[in-house]
Amino acid sequence: MNKPVLIKKYSGEYEAFDVNKLINSLRRSRADEDIIQDVARKVQEQIEEGMTTKKIYQLAFKMLKRKSRVSASKYKLKKALMELGPTGFPFEKLVGKLLAHEGFSTQVGVIVQGNCVQHEVDVIAQKGNKHYMIECKYHSDQGRFCNVKIPLYIHSRFSDVEKQWKHQKGHEAKLHKGGVYTNTRFTTDAIQYGKCVGMLMTSWDYPRGNGLKDRIDKSGLHPLTALTTLTKAEKTKLLDQGIILCKELHENPDFLEQMGISKLRQNKILEDSRELCRSH
Repeated sequence: MNKPVLIKKYSGEYEAFDVNKLINSLRRSRADEDIIQDVARKVQEQIEEGMTTKKIYQLAFKMLKRKSRVSASKYKLKKALMELGPTGFPFEKLVGKLLAHEGFSTQVGVIVQGNCVQHEVDVIAQKGNKHYMIECKYHSDQGRFCNVKIPLYIHSRFSDVEKQWKHQKGHEAKLHKGGVYTNTRFTTDAIQYGKCVGMLMTSWDYPRGNGLKDRIDKSGLHPLTALTTLTKAEKTKLLDQGIILCKELHENPDFLEQMGISKLRQNKILEDSRELCRSH
C-alpha cells in the first residue's frame, strides 16, 4: 500500500493528502465532472511531501482556468473574498447586498445610539418583525479565525443598542438580534458562545449549508474580485468606485469603458460576469 503523502495546511499542521477533498472543492466550481476528474488526477501526479495546500490550490486553479474561466472564478470564491481588502468596507457592502437579496431592508455603516454610548454598526437589517445589528469581521489572511473575544465584544455592544431599540415605538414585539459575519472561520468557542446568547453567526462555511459560500452561490452575488479577466489594479479601481459585485459591473459597463479597457476585453469581462451572476 502506498504511504500517504503529508501536506501542510494554512494552520501549519500536516495531514495526509486526500484526492477526494480536492475533488469536492473542485465541484464547487460547477465545472463538468470529466474536467474535475482530469484536473484532480493531474494535480495528484504533482503532489510532493510537505507541499502546502496553498500551492495545491494554485495548481488546480491554473489548470481549471485553462479549461473554463467561469469555473475558475467560482473555484476562487474564498480567495476573491480575501481580495476585497485592504479595508473591510467592500465586505460590509457585500453582506448588506446578500441580506437585501434575501428580502431585508439594509443600511451599511450606520451610527446608532445605544443606551450608554453611540456605536458604529456595519449593517442594520430589517424584515417583518426581525431587526438585526450585524458586525462584519474581514480578514485578508485565511489563517486568521474569529475567536470567542469577537462575539463577546459584539454581544455587549448589541445589548447596549437593544436597550435603546426596545424603548422605541412599535419595537415591543420585534425580534432583535446581534450577529457576526466573517469571511474566514469561527473557533469552536466562538460558535458555542454565539449559540448560547442567540447571536446570528455566519462564516465562510457556517452554518453548514448556509454559510457565505452557499449563499453567494445560490444568489449569484459573486464579488468582482472572482473574475479572472480583470487585473489586480483594475479590481482595486472598481472597488474604489463602489462596484463590489459582478452583477453591478454588467449593470454599469461604462466603468470598463472609462478605464480604457479594450472592447475585446470588455466583452470577455462582461461575458464572464454574466455567467457568474446566474444563481443556482
